[in-house]
Amino acid sequence: MTAEALAILRAAGAEGIEHPGGTLLAHLQRVSALLASWGARSELVSAGLCHAFYGTDGFPVALLDLGHRAKLVEAIGVEAEALVYFYASCDRKSSYRGMTDVRGTFVDRFTGTWMHPSLNARRDFAELTAANELDIAAISPDVRIRHGANLLELLTRWRPLLSEPAWAHCRSVLGKADH
Repeated sequence: MTAEALAILRAAGAEGIEHPGGTLLAHLQRVSALLASWGARSELVSAGLCHAFYGTDGFPVALLDLGHRAKLVEAIGVEAEALVYFYASCDRKSSYRGMTDVRGTFVDRFTGTWMHPSLNARRDFAELTAANELDIAAISPDVRIRHGANLLELLTRWRPLLSEPAWAHCRSVLGKADH
């Protein structure tokens, strides 16, 4: 975790935004730590810390306007910021179902652009999504009860994109699957 990224998060008020398990800042730090514990490369770990900077399809609070992307690039680097943008830009309804398909369509919710991401991009996206969702499910029994089965179904479909540690964590938080 970079001190610069943490400073931007704090300046943007992430410590005061409620989120399952406490504050948004605490969640972001847990997601980053979870990715690190799975052996993710540093760019993905940094993206985990900053994944909510531009808001997401499921969490509309943006900490930084898209017009200030260069500020985040300075803090975490070009590749990590590109991962943050990619994650934040996902139109989930249009993109989730085809994530394991090479020709699956990914829709950028900011621009409306349709694309076919590379295997590495889809793996990073799946890993970051798993860390984000599993952190919330692990900390909130209510979320597990209401959304656990659907999350397990999603991550089971995405199993080919997930690392072994991510899949093991999924199974430990959400239960066993036969895949």
